Amino acid sequence: MSNNKLNVNQNPATVTRGVLLGAAFLMATSSVGPGFLTQTTVFTEQLAASFAFVILISLLLDVFAQMNVWRVIAVSGLRGQEIANKVMPGLGVVLAVLIVAGGLAFNIGNVAGAGLGLNAMIGIDPVFGAVISALFAIIIFVVKEAGKVMDRIVAVAGLLMIVMIAFVAFKTSPPIGEALVNTVAPSQISFFAIVTLVGGTVGGYITFAGGHRLLDAGVKGIDSIPYVTKSSVIGIAVTGIIRVALFLAVLGVVSKGLAIDPANPPASVFQLGAGELGLRMFGVVMWIAAITSVVGAAYTSVSFIRSFSPVIEKYHNWIIILFIVVSTATFAFVGRPVNILIIVGALNALILPLALGTLLIAAYKKNIVGSEYKHPLWLTIGGVIVVIVMAILGVKTLIEQIPLLF
Repeated sequence: MSNNKLNVNQNPATVTRGVLLGAAFLMATSSVGPGFLTQTTVFTEQLAASFAFVILISLLLDVFAQMNVWRVIAVSGLRGQEIANKVMPGLGVVLAVLIVAGGLAFNIGNVAGAGLGLNAMIGIDPVFGAVISALFAIIIFVVKEAGKVMDRIVAVAGLLMIVMIAFVAFKTSPPIGEALVNTVAPSQISFFAIVTLVGGTVGGYITFAGGHRLLDAGVKGIDSIPYVTKSSVIGIAVTGIIRVALFLAVLGVVSKGLAIDPANPPASVFQLGAGELGLRMFGVVMWIAAITSVVGAAYTSVSFIRSFSPVIEKYHNWIIILFIVVSTATFAFVGRPVNILIIVGALNALILPLALGTLLIAAYKKNIVGSEYKHPLWLTIGGVIVVIVMAILGVKTLIEQIPLLF
């Protein structure tokens, strides 16, 4: 039987200010990686003001996904893989393999993005910049009380990112009125853009980043639901604010008829919007986006194998460090293995419906959530819609991507 009481060592006010914000920003900054910056820029260039509608729909789907996942993890007091194994023996192992493989592959891209960020910021070699960035991430997990340090760093980093992107958005003077109209009455709709944004915001390891962080901090049980709900919504809101700010910055550039460089779309937007200062600011934003994603990917991926062995549980911080080292070494000596990233990217699209579908089933199993807990019907309906939509489009993506390997 699950523990149905709030199990934390701090008082509620402390939990709200510290741990809950840390979990929210961990999820948000994990989702705002190098790919996030590029996707938002490219889709805004293609759809212009209509991209506002895509943002709205993707955020609604994100809320249903995150609130369901975080809630079930908290009430059960179990990590995602442990819940999956209770739903069906062996399913947790499958989910863990997918999460870790996807996290490792995409962390190579995150490390590369950190190197490119330092290159744009101060002009150093991208590979050297990637190594320096990896060392910074490793230090977080070496220090005592790494969890608290991580909470503070991702929160400060997220706020700094918002300020810088908002500054560039202000400089480009976007047509806000047109964007507001298109939020509810778009001139064109791209379902591909919606699926890409949802997968990039709550797909793969990101689905569990905040929930696992809260669990590791001792926030669990039925009494924790208000805290968990607040944290998950804050995380989605932070992601939304960053995406809206970047969307407006790009829209301002596009509306003026300026040409965005296809070689590096987000860097081009920052430079066109704020000149040389903008380019340096892009370096800072790219580095923050990448380094927080490195931390989030490593932390969450390893959390999926912690329960498999007492040795892993005891030395999980060192395994997180090894995860970062392997990602960095692969980028430094091999580069970004395109074929691996393609196939794992396609598989990543299937992780969300698998994970969310499994936890929706778990929400109605008393041996997992306890006899007192009743999962809200509106959350279940919303979650089922997300599962169906992402499963259909995930399979479609996988079928389309596999031929690219040959």
